[in-house]
Amino acid sequence: MECQQCHADLDRPGDYCLVCNTANCDAVVAVFERDAATLTMLDGEEIRGETTITTVPEADDDHDDRATVVELRNFAGRVADEIRRKRPEAVFAAGERDPIRETRTQLHYEFYRVPADDAVQTVLDRRGEETLAVVDIPPREKIGGSHSTIIGGRDGRNAISLVADHPHIKKIIPGPIDAGGTGSQRSLRAKITRADDNGNVRLLLRDGSSVQENRLVTTASDLAAGERVRADLNAALDDAELQ
Repeated sequence: MECQQCHADLDRPGDYCLVCNTANCDAVVAVFERDAATLTMLDGEEIRGETTITTVPEADDDHDDRATVVELRNFAGRVADEIRRKRPEAVFAAGERDPIRETRTQLHYEFYRVPADDAVQTVLDRRGEETLAVVDIPPREKIGGSHSTIIGGRDGRNAISLVADHPHIKKIIPGPIDAGGTGSQRSLRAKITRADDNGNVRLLLRDGSSVQENRLVTTASDLAAGERVRADLNAALDDAELQ
């Protein structure tokens, strides 16, 4: 494959060209199975190439727990290295949760979940949608309002921190705690509610009989864009096993 700018040979499809310092893709779609990840490189609405990375999972029993963790980390590391070669603006991921989560921890790109069914076409369909502004402030500075207590202990704080780290969240306003609900033995559960007409959503936390609704101000300007943010946030909460 050649660089689309200077026509220098590229080692792999979609690689960033080190000859003329030009990106040859602006997004990578990574579809994960437990033993393989298929990366599709996109530039606008054009598919620039595809690469598949494989691994051999260790046996999953009590004696191989450490080996399984190391194998998964190495697999995710190979995927992350391949994505870094492209220097994309965004990464879209679908499929198995564990390798997605491990790869996310090794990358510093905007990282979004998409449905596993026809993931590449889903991303291509999004290409014409409005690009949302990115909020570049520390997550802790996004939290404000008259209520400071978050239910759920560590899990509640993890949910708030995960949401605050999202690039399209401008502000989190914790709400009052309603302790009048029906009791439950389940641990904390977090869910992002449907967007309103202005694109804002709410983070609903449930912990036993306590419920807290936290308002999230996003960079979306309408319901459709807000629903995209909601889907991203719910996918991230699901990855963190908080749903």
